[in-house]
Order: sequence, then structure tokens, then C-alpha cells
Amino acid sequence: MRKFNIRKVLDGLTAVSAVASASSAAQQQQAGNRETEIQETLQSEHFQLCKTVRHGFPYQPSALAFDPVQKILAIGTQTGALRLFGRPGVECYCQHDSGAAVIQLQFLINEGALVSALADDTLHLWNLRQKRPAILHSLKFNRERITFCHLPFQSKWLYVGTERGNIHIVNVESFTLSGYVIMWNKAIELSSKSHPGPVVHISDNPMDEGKLLIGFESGTVVLWDLKSKKADYRYTHDEAIHSVAWHHEGKQFICSHSDGTLTIWNVKSPTKPFQTITPHGKQLKDGKKPEPCKPILKVEYKTTRAGEPFIILSGGLSYDTVGRRPCLTVMHGKSTAVLEMDYSIVDFLTLCETPYPNDFQEPYAVVVLLEKDLVLIDLAQNGYPIFENPYPLTIHESPVTCCEYFADCPVDLIPALYSVGARQKRQGYSKKEWPISGGNWGVITQSYSEIIITGHADGSIKFWDASAITLQVLYKLKTAKVFEKSRNKDDRPNTDIVDEDPYAIQIISWCPESRMLCIAGVSAHVIIYRFSKQEVTTEVIPMLEIRLLYEINDIETPDGEQVPPVPTPGTGSNPQSIVPQSHPSTSSSSSDGLRDNVPCLKVKNSPLKQSPGYQIELVIQLVWVSGEPPQQITSLAINSAYGLVVFGNCNGIAMVDYLQKTVLLNLGTIELYGSNDPYRREPRSPRKTRQPSGGLCDINEGTVVPEDRCKSPTSAKMSRKLSLPTELKPDLDVKDNSFSRSRSSSVTSIDKESREAISALHFCETFTRKADTSPSPCLWVGTTLGTVLVIVLNLPPGGEQRLLQPVIVSPSGTILRLKGAILRMAFLDTTGSLVPPAHETWREHYEDKDEKEKAKKRRPVSVSPSSSQEISENQYAVICSEKQAKVISLPSQNCIYKQNITETSFVLRGDIVSLSNSICLACFCANGHIMTFSLPSLRPLLDVYYLPLTNMRIARTFCFTDNGQALYLVSPTEIQRLTYSQETCENLQEMLGELFTLVETPEAPNRGFFKGLFGGGAQSLDREELFGESASGKASRSLAQHIPGPGGIEGVKGAASGVVGELARARLALDERGQKLGELEEKTAAMLYSADSFSKHAHEMMLKYKDKKWYQF
Repeated sequence: MRKFNIRKVLDGLTAVSAVASASSAAQQQQAGNRETEIQETLQSEHFQLCKTVRHGFPYQPSALAFDPVQKILAIGTQTGALRLFGRPGVECYCQHDSGAAVIQLQFLINEGALVSALADDTLHLWNLRQKRPAILHSLKFNRERITFCHLPFQSKWLYVGTERGNIHIVNVESFTLSGYVIMWNKAIELSSKSHPGPVVHISDNPMDEGKLLIGFESGTVVLWDLKSKKADYRYTHDEAIHSVAWHHEGKQFICSHSDGTLTIWNVKSPTKPFQTITPHGKQLKDGKKPEPCKPILKVEYKTTRAGEPFIILSGGLSYDTVGRRPCLTVMHGKSTAVLEMDYSIVDFLTLCETPYPNDFQEPYAVVVLLEKDLVLIDLAQNGYPIFENPYPLTIHESPVTCCEYFADCPVDLIPALYSVGARQKRQGYSKKEWPISGGNWGVITQSYSEIIITGHADGSIKFWDASAITLQVLYKLKTAKVFEKSRNKDDRPNTDIVDEDPYAIQIISWCPESRMLCIAGVSAHVIIYRFSKQEVTTEVIPMLEIRLLYEINDIETPDGEQVPPVPTPGTGSNPQSIVPQSHPSTSSSSSDGLRDNVPCLKVKNSPLKQSPGYQIELVIQLVWVSGEPPQQITSLAINSAYGLVVFGNCNGIAMVDYLQKTVLLNLGTIELYGSNDPYRREPRSPRKTRQPSGGLCDINEGTVVPEDRCKSPTSAKMSRKLSLPTELKPDLDVKDNSFSRSRSSSVTSIDKESREAISALHFCETFTRKADTSPSPCLWVGTTLGTVLVIVLNLPPGGEQRLLQPVIVSPSGTILRLKGAILRMAFLDTTGSLVPPAHETWREHYEDKDEKEKAKKRRPVSVSPSSSQEISENQYAVICSEKQAKVISLPSQNCIYKQNITETSFVLRGDIVSLSNSICLACFCANGHIMTFSLPSLRPLLDVYYLPLTNMRIARTFCFTDNGQALYLVSPTEIQRLTYSQETCENLQEMLGELFTLVETPEAPNRGFFKGLFGGGAQSLDREELFGESASGKASRSLAQHIPGPGGIEGVKGAASGVVGELARARLALDERGQKLGELEEKTAAMLYSADSFSKHAHEMMLKYKDKKWYQF
């Protein structure tokens, strides 16, 4: 019988488990018959997996662009991602398939399109006129590397500079190359004996589109006449150029150089600069040149009607400013403001009132893209204050170490968190509205509220409003405030078990209804918080210290079968484990000089002022035992109705009554079994088998870590609970990339001498033993060896008695087993509905005591036999482990359903969640599969390969919640949300915001009568005549390859009228007919075919920009 059962497990069958006796088989059949009464409504068609939105700061940003008419900001990254930002709440994420770094972005201003240039020498045209932008065309350069691009306002011809110093011209409508090429040797001719280097700048003269300014890296600048195809002027300088910018009148331009200087040139005086400025150089006496400074990486030159121009630059600091933070310098008239940044500057852009380069620019703000932040500076106010950033870009302020996701929260919760969080906001921001204001919000189809909680490496916790696919920070809690800080490394206590981030959050347990919060930190500490709207000063911080031992005794016995005595009910607490609260222990070493009875962190002994919000109820710390550091906590649970918190690690389990501030239970894992321990284990002293503070048994079983103290949580090997690293590693080392291996099963892991850790805890009100006739409060404990044990809780009556009488805790003797570490437990009633753990509703803790006691109504937790339900009114326990899931009928404890989730991998996260008025089990496996199963029958409903587990960050942060929502940290700075609900997938299009809105382009600046009469003002250029195929011929086919984009028909259908939109439609018509591209006959045919749709518009555009005489302006 036993063999048959195991074989079925191995074969992955989901049939009813065989049992040993006929009577239990009959009971099981009866349970199975009752089970058929539960109607399961969830079917496979209710499930569909898709990404919804990505929040947070773009990871490793590399490029920046702004559409001044649409008011949309674009950021490209080193991994080929594209993030678009409009007004707060309008965001979009796209990805280039190649994953190559974005080196430059160029908007087709007010056209709803964007060109991206990538490090793999491809250009892509994105259509932004649809809610999910798509690529319309791509162009791959084969022989030359792209270094710089320039697209003049209202032009369809894109200038592309290359590493060889040549300039090619691309038609952005057809995404084909023009035959017109500016070769480097023609541009510089005899002005230089050597190659001028890559093209670092291209721009046309604001007043004459026929003159192109080309900057070469070596220091040469050329003003090229497009019509005559020759250079008008060449400007040479002996310092390398980083950037160039025009004065709007087109008579002067400014260059930034590698020696920290700026040179201003008059267009018609190429021999020497009109002026040389060293913004941060020390002016030496005797007229000597100032000392060289660091390179000025970028400069912008912006004019105003009413006053002096702005010169804005990044870099250029003197070399002796060691340790100074990166700076943006704003020079305005005689004043120079140096604005320090927290991170290095990737790029910046000045936002101006006009999109026309030949008008007074009137700058009003600067967007500064930093390595890990986005800053907007208000240029119009004195002191240049920054704008308050409304985007959720501070997820990574300190690295995220864990997160939890809650859907359908109580309606008053978000307003309560927002009101206490509003007091934490900084002052001194610009009073103006956020200037990036483009796009429109989507339609909100969700009525429920969602909250995300992130735990961080510095001990902070952030609460986020995540309702309706948006994200906004509500409140930040600093848990490290309760501990004494060491000023420097020499000061640090030698009791630390980690060298970095000792306050890092590992586990969060939160009860939304009662607002009770409990956290476990990396230094084996647990803090319980209560929510209050009133400020309070805590004179003495309540604290407990607990000795949680692994070994039964300190003496090795030759008899390996020794069994510890079963603790009698009520005597589960270890009196030696409780240190008198409110003062830290003084004993720091045992008789043999080893550290003993000391916690890892020191709690402050001075009064602590606590603002409205989360306030400390109790601090619990595990202490060193005879030189052995406390092991990190692997599981945690809090219950507000019972007033209890429980946590466990690889040594054992501890339960604390946080109302009475007493330890109720302190047992080694082996002691939990009592006489029922199925494993032959020899008690051992921790000193003989020292284990790294990294925690539990390694996935990579052959690895030995000799150090006791980890340099940081990241240096520890991956623990079985996958909850260790606090610093977010982007990738695993090859030697540690062991996710493909199946982890050891319950039996073989014993051979590895691994400790059995507590991996799951669940408070509930259910049947604890087979003979029970009514449910009672209990705690279900799951271990890494696949064992589930039940502990009975005997609670005193509510009110005053609850604070005076002790809670009695005793093991029930009930033991259940699964394959693999236990991850999650939940309970269903006879109708198949989820039975939530008992909880209290939140009320202000500091109200009048008498009123508080009268109002206190705790959910009844024991039912008298006379009123108890019949035994047929049973419950079902749902238990999910790393390998399988079981549904067990209670009180009979028969396994009625079993599902082997995975044989070759293991489950990282399993959650029992509600969806479409029903419930299911959702699992994320290490092999990248997301699966859902019906409850209680565990029928597979969804199995999708979603993403490979490439790093620990995904494993540690992935979580499911109700209503088909899930999330994980996709990069150290970004949260990716996804849905597994078909209904949400269908509504997603409506919920997403629109990036493109119809905005009229501002009128061009008026040239004035005399400027037009005497040849002043802007000179237009018929670029079509110069660059079109009829004038310049065809480009070499081997130079670049055109690739049609996946944006396809849908992409262009969304495009409204506009030069690019209309001609893209013509292009599409040509594609659909399957004709070859690039031949003149086909092009002509396509233009005729689509003439009706765009000829009128094209004619109007031509008349507007070409045929107007000077007196018509």
C-alpha cells in the first residue's frame, strides 16, 4: 500500500490517496461524497496572464528626450527599455527586443512618434498614438556605428552621425536612407591632417535650415552648406568637444570641452573663439590660463526676451574638489548657481516655452536625469527650487528586500495612511505645477483598493496606494529608529551578525483590518507596531529577549534515539528565556568567555517620540547563545484577535503574547514533535556544528561557508527560504545558479544534516484533533521538511481578563506531512469559501480605557458543546509546499485531494487567493511557470511559462494577491505588476492612459517686415529637393537594412492625420500588397494608390512651408 502511494506521487497523479485501514477509507469516501456538493465556479477561461504596468525609476538610464508640445518625457535605458511619462498617472513601458542600450531619443514633435537610436546601430520609429506604443520601422546600419542623431523640428529628414565621421540622412516616413551623404574628408578637407573622430553633434542653424553645424570629437566644428555640398566655415580647437549649442539668432554657438572650458564662437569668425570661459576654474594671476577642470559633458544656451541668456552645463568641476557630488551649473548673467545632485548626471534638458529654435527660448525648467533619480529644477524662481516629483520613482531609495501585496483592503485604510504620511512631506518645493503634463488618464474599471508594502535594507517600510494600476507612496516607517546607531565602524558592537544593513527587513506580517504590523529583521529582531493617529512619547521601549536553542542539551549522547519529554500544557514557555523587559541584558559572556545572552542590536534607553502612524508596541530580539549567533527568522505571523505573534527559524519557534508582553512558547523544532518525531536525530551542540549566519540549508548542497559572520546578507549562500539577501544582486554567479536542480526531498535532506526550519505559520480557528467536535483557536506550523504540526491555543476571556490571565499553549499531537518545505496554509468552510483568521477591527489605542473595554468585542474563539455544530460541518485545510498541494478534510484529517505541482523544480511562492467570487491556489515556480489550481479539488486551471528565475530578487519579491493581481521586483528600482485574470486583461486597454493627445502646434515666430525685406529671419529649405531620390539618388543597399516593425496595421490605424501618419499609411498600403520595397516603380505606384488619402494634406503642408512669400508672413 505504501509503495503504491509513493509511486502515484512520483507519477504526478492526482487521484485520492490510499489509506491503511478500511475504516479510514470509508471515512474518506464519505468526505469525498460531501466534497462533491461544493460547486467550483472557476474554469480555465477565467485565467489569462499578461503584464499590466511597470512602476519605479527606469533602471540604468542612458537617454532622455522631451516633446515640448505634447509635454511627454521619454527615458531610454542600457537594457533597451523605453519609459514614457506624461501627467502624473500616465506612464508607459516599452522594450526593444534586442536589449541593446538606448544611446539617443528624438521626438517627432507633436506627431505622436519617437525615434530611438541603439548601441547595436539600429534606429527604430515608435508610434505613440496607441496606448501600447509599437515599432513601425527599424533601420539597421551594417558598416558604421551610430554616434549622434538630429531631427529638425517639422522635418522628415533625420541626420545620423557615425563613428567614422560621416553623416547619413534617413527619411523617417519610409525609414530609408537618402543618397545624400556628408563624408568626413569632404567636411574637413585640408583643415586637419588626421581623422577628426566620431560625430558628437549635428544641428542646423536656427535661422538657416540650409546650414548644418557638425561637431567632431577631436575639436573641429564645420558649418556645412547643404545646397552647395561644401563647408562654409571650419572652427578648430585643441580640446576635445563634448557638446555644441546654438544661440537662437544663429550668429553664435557655444562648445563644451574636455578641459572644463566653454568656447563661444561667432559664426563668421572661424579663426578663434569670441570668448573662452572656465566656469569652475581658479583664475590665476599674471594672466595665466586657469587650471584645467573636469570635462563639461553637456552645455545648453537658452535666450530670454527680458534678460540675460541662460548657459546650463553638467560637469566641469575642478580636479581638487575630491568627493564633491555631481553638479549642474546654471549661469545667468553675472550669477552662477552650482546645484549639487545625489547621483551622477546621465543627461539633462532645458524645457522652453517654444518648440521653434529660431525664437527666444524662454526656458522655465531643467529636467535632470540622474543615475538613480529624476529631478526637475524651476528656473523661474529665485534659488532654483526643485519641483515635487509626483511619479513613484523612490522605490529604490534604499534597496528593496521584501514586499507584500494586498487587494480589496478596508476602504478607510488608504485615507488613514495618507493622512499620517502627508505630515512627512518635505518643504521648499517649487510652487508651480509639474511641467510634464501630457496625455490623458485611462478609465478606472476597478472599484477596490490595493496596497503594496515594501521593506528596505535600511530598515524602512513604505506603504503604497496601488489602486487602479497607479502607484503613489502613502507613508514611510523607519524601524531603525528604535535602535542605537553606531557612529562609525569602530563603534559597532561585536554582536552584529551582518556587517552591512543590520536593520534590513526580511518578513512583513500585516493585518489590514486591525492595522497591526509586525516585521522581522536580518539581525534576528521582531518589532510589533500599532497604528495611532495621535503623537505619543514612549518613556521606556517595551522589549523581550529570547534564547532560541537548537540542541536539546549541551551534552552529546551516544544514544541517538533519545527523545525529549513532551511539554505539558501550559508549561511551554521557558522561564530562562524571558529577560526582564525595558532594560537590555547586561551579561555579555558566559563562563568560558563566549558571547552569551546578548542581542545583535541595542535598543535605545532614552524616551522615544513617536509621530502619528505606526508606533512601537514591542521589540523582540533573539540573543547569542554560548558564542553561537542567533539564526535569522524564516517565518512570522501576527493575530490581532488573539494578541499573539509567532516566529521561527532553523533552531525553533517562539510565541509571544504582545498584550501581556510575555513569552508563551520557546521550543526547538525537534521538541515540537514530542515523542512523534519521525526522524532519528542526534542532539548536538551548536558549537560543534557551527553554521554561517546566512541561515538554513543551502540549495547548493556541496557548498561550505567557513565564515561565521557574513560580510553582508548577500554574501550568504541562498537559504532554503530564499529570504536572505538585502542587497539586490542582478544576477547569480554561475556556481550558484542552481535553480535548475531539484532540491532535496524530506528524507534525503536529513542525510545532509540540515536543520529543520519553521517555514510557514498560520493562526486559525479550526479542528485541532480528529476527535474534536468544534473548532478552536490554534496555530498551524509548517517546516522545511514538509511537516505540519498543530499547536492549541487556550485564550482567556476578553476584556480585562485577557490582560490578567495567561494564554495556555500546548501541542496537539496532530502531524501531517507533505513533500518539500511548507509554504502556505489556508482553511475553507463547507461551502468552499475561505475562512479568514480571526481579527479585531482597528480602533484608536489611546482612547478612554473604560470606553475601550466596553467597545472591545473579540470574535468568539471557543464554542460550547451544546451549541456546537455537528461534526459533519467540517472544514478543509489547504496546504501548499515546494513540491505539492494537499486538501485535508477536518476533523477527520483525511487527504481528499492532492496535486504534485512540480517534480523537477520547486515552488517559490504559493498563495490562496480570491478571484471572480471564488478562490484558487496560485503558484510561481523556480522554472518560471505560473500555475493556478481550483479549490478544493486542485484541478489545474493555468500553467504558463512566464519568466526564468534569473536572480534572487525575483524569488524574494514575487507575490500574488486577490482579484488576479501579482507583482515582483523586475529590477532593483522597478516593480512589475501582472494579472492572471481574464477580466482584467480585457479591461486593461481601457485602464491604460493615452500618451498622445491632439494639441495644436504653436504659431511660428513672426519675422517682421524689415527682417523679411532685407533677408533677416529664418531661411527655409526644401529638403525633399536635396535629399529625395530624384536629386540624390539611392543609398548603398549594403549600408543599412530596413526592417518592418511589429507595430503593423494597428499601429498606423491609431495615427491621426499628420505628415508622418499619412505617409506611414501609404507605406502600409504598399506593404499589404506584398510589393518589394525600395524600387522607384513600386514607390510611385504606392503614392498613386494612396493619393486620395493624403494628397490634400501634403499639398497644404507644402504651401505652408515652401511657397509663402515674405509679405504673407
